[in-house]
Amino acid sequence: MVNDQNTPTASPFNAIRAIDYTVIFVRDMAAMRRFYEGVLGFPLIRELSAGWIEYQIGGNTLALARPSRTAKDAPVPAGSASLQLAFKVAAEDVDRCAEELVRHGVDLLEPPTNQPFGHRTLFFRDPDGNLLEVYAEI
Repeated sequence: MVNDQNTPTASPFNAIRAIDYTVIFVRDMAAMRRFYEGVLGFPLIRELSAGWIEYQIGGNTLALARPSRTAKDAPVPAGSASLQLAFKVAAEDVDRCAEELVRHGVDLLEPPTNQPFGHRTLFFRDPDGNLLEVYAEI
């Protein structure tokens, strides 16, 4: 943004300090809820309706929502991820998370792997096909 004297001015968006919550628009709420609560063990913090539930993850809220008045977009086609979430853990927990996912019958897209950029990563999908990552800095 530039003012009349061609000097840069601060954007009001520079006031943003964090992502407060993330919303995943779901196709199958029951399956997604079983996955995020039962497999990942995320604590449910509130259920505003059958179409909106929230989990607390650190200082952030992850919401699962059915598209409604706030989103008139067409559903994401099956087999297409609409987002990727990366969950940060301690290095020793990446492998423990992989073991827990396998115990619950979740297919791993990529098992725990040390990446050349200094992360140990694990990739898998939720029931709606969204790409999820558990990683640690190594």
